[in-house]
Amino acid sequence: MSKTTIVIITLVLYKLVLLAIGLWASKRTLNSDDYLLAGRNLGPIVAALSYSSSASSAWTLLGVSGLAYAVGLSSIWVAFGAIAGMLVAWFWIAPRLMASSRLLGQVTPTDFLMEGVSGSLRQPTLWLISGIIIFSFIFYIAAQFQGVGNTFASVFAFSSSKSILLGAFIIMLYTMLGGFWAVSITDALQGFLMLFAAVLLPLIALSEVGGIDGLIKGLQVNGGPSQLSFVASNVGLSALGVALGGLSVGIGTVGQPHLLVRFMALRDEVALRQARLIAVAWYLFVFMGMWILGLIGFVVHTNIANPESIFLVLTESLLSPVLGAILLAAVLSAILSTADSQLLSVAAVISHDLGLGGRSNTLLVARISVVALVIAAVVVAIYLPDKIFDRVVFAWVALGSAFGPLVFVRLAGLSIRSGGVFLSVLVGFSCAVIFSFVPDIQQFLKRAGPFFLALVVLLLSKEEAESV
Repeated sequence: MSKTTIVIITLVLYKLVLLAIGLWASKRTLNSDDYLLAGRNLGPIVAALSYSSSASSAWTLLGVSGLAYAVGLSSIWVAFGAIAGMLVAWFWIAPRLMASSRLLGQVTPTDFLMEGVSGSLRQPTLWLISGIIIFSFIFYIAAQFQGVGNTFASVFAFSSSKSILLGAFIIMLYTMLGGFWAVSITDALQGFLMLFAAVLLPLIALSEVGGIDGLIKGLQVNGGPSQLSFVASNVGLSALGVALGGLSVGIGTVGQPHLLVRFMALRDEVALRQARLIAVAWYLFVFMGMWILGLIGFVVHTNIANPESIFLVLTESLLSPVLGAILLAAVLSAILSTADSQLLSVAAVISHDLGLGGRSNTLLVARISVVALVIAAVVVAIYLPDKIFDRVVFAWVALGSAFGPLVFVRLAGLSIRSGGVFLSVLVGFSCAVIFSFVPDIQQFLKRAGPFFLALVVLLLSKEEAESV
């Protein structure tokens, strides 16, 4: 059999497994709570792997490796930032959010964010939060669909548009059928495939260049001073800016609705403690593996036009057809696992938070919402293409800046006036959008500035405790 035939067979079998999971999950989805939160019965393995794969997406396998290929050693700070964000999320946010959502009966992250908002600003705040989620996820999901297009285009003679349509249809089908159960279990499977790829390919590639010593020598021969420096040859405040710019990627972690919902769905505290350990191990292996892979790619292939394709190029050149097909499925896993979670988050916004279907039609409206969002994201992916990494970072920063500060202050037990909640969300999101259009802005300011401005608004809007 040709390599193309093997790849096609592997992918077809993989897609059939995903659809089978969707059909199985549909039988466990009896009401909107099942569809949106899996009955709050998520175990540690599924919770940790589905969280990790959903948080990472195509930007980890393709984006981080591509960034390491393009800029060299200084890209390590992006990996460290993602790991740091995960640690804060699992060790500080997760236990508090799990307890709060159970105590107050909160089904979606929006329920949590809206807690205590009252008066004339309640409805505008709800629409603002919902609009930000829908807007940001259209661009985020479009980035995942572009990843599908790039992957298929690199292997088959498919056009990018056809590849995007095919991948979008598969994601839409199993998400629409099985809801959170289907999304979580397929994400766990996809998280395992990503882990497999992130360990296997760097090890083989490292062996190809002669181990760590060979990698260092290759970098010294092929790389310039900027690529061989952990601060891109900067000194003083500029060097600090490089490090903080990379680390700031992790700040947005705390405001991502499709990740927060995993904590709300955890079964119990035992599952939480076990899931933490799994998530930490996954992040270390995957992010460091992709960083090393990008550096190796620069040594082996010095003239790649698109750095974000280095994962696929190394897969093609180093692996057998069967292993190559499996790792290609891992790339698609990264894409699917994020897109499906985000589709479900928007379905929750439209059907539950905004209540557009009423109490009797919530499940139907949720499924229709999935279809509508897929169509919108496909249009953006095909007609407004952009770099996967840039598009993901934009949506990540916008969501993290809008909601992350509010998540922090709520879980810290602070009471915020309704006007402060509305203004904070608006400031965080608006500044993230504005900063994204400012040319040559320092990365730390671009990624962290909107977050801290929104946090200041909240702290200034804190309600004083009443004296007894």
